[in-house]
Amino acid sequence: MSETPEKPDGGTNALAGASSSDSKVAIFGHPIHAMMVSFPIAMTMSTLGADGFYWWTGDEFWARAALWSIGMAFFMGLAAGAAGTVELLMVSGIRNRIPSWTHFVIAMVLLAILGANWGLRMTGYVEAVLPYGVLLSLLGACLAGFTGWHGGKLVFHHRFGGSGTGIG
Repeated sequence: MSETPEKPDGGTNALAGASSSDSKVAIFGHPIHAMMVSFPIAMTMSTLGADGFYWWTGDEFWARAALWSIGMAFFMGLAAGAAGTVELLMVSGIRNRIPSWTHFVIAMVLLAILGANWGLRMTGYVEAVLPYGVLLSLLGACLAGFTGWHGGKLVFHHRFGGSGTGIG
């Protein structure tokens, strides 16, 4: 009998149940990176929404809300990125696979865009919204969506970074 579990189609799935790709950066079995990534994604989308409301209404409240939102997206993204980077470097089953590095590179580009968007708004949050703030927010939202989708694919399809304690 093979040690590698079989897929329903008769093939093998070397990653299913493999402890070599289980999270080592976790609290009580809950992977920290997976818990943190929802915050920068949500704040990035919120920034795009606030920019849209500012563009529509002209109310400076929305420009100020976008400043705070993108700042939090950037700093929470740094924290989530730090947890993900530690995970990437510590777990050989994750580190040795190309999709992990693809996710890492896309996430770093996203962080650069979030930082640029926040930095632009720090010079004058009302003036920064149109046109460059909206464009950076749109680009950031697209990249956040793609990066989040790719990260979900790593977890649910490739079984990277799980806790190994759940039902799956």
